[in-house]
Amino acid sequence: MAKDKKRVIELLNAGRARELSAILQYMYQHYDLDNQDYGKLAKVVKKTAIVEMKHAEAFAERIQFLGGIPTAKPDGEIKKGQKITEMIETDIALEEQAIQMYNEAANECAECQDLVSKALFEKILADENAHDDEFINIRDHIKELGNHYLATLTGAAE
Repeated sequence: MAKDKKRVIELLNAGRARELSAILQYMYQHYDLDNQDYGKLAKVVKKTAIVEMKHAEAFAERIQFLGGIPTAKPDGEIKKGQKITEMIETDIALEEQAIQMYNEAANECAECQDLVSKALFEKILADENAHDDEFINIRDHIKELGNHYLATLTGAAE
């Protein structure tokens, strides 16, 4: 069992709060993009939100196993009314903050001798890195190809 269970629960709840913020942001963007007829991009963001939901649930399950109470409060505010380029920059920032946070949390869990929680953070880190890479690729395509690329993202998602 963890040497400092209370600290591990705090780290897990911080991760859960980060995931809840990402879920809310991505779902808002999903509806906004879909409403603007960017269905293909909306599908990417929705798919990411669903993965983040699974992360939030995994954190909650671990917190409960350790005897804690999972937070239901996100750690950030939803950004609304953004242009697509701003949305993608927001998404990159969310993912990169999570990557930094989860790397540090994994190390702290190891120090607390909770290798199960450490492994959970590392597993989620792999997904966050993939999300970051996907959003960076989208941003780079927009920068390089502009409206021509954005036009490929319109219409119903397949």
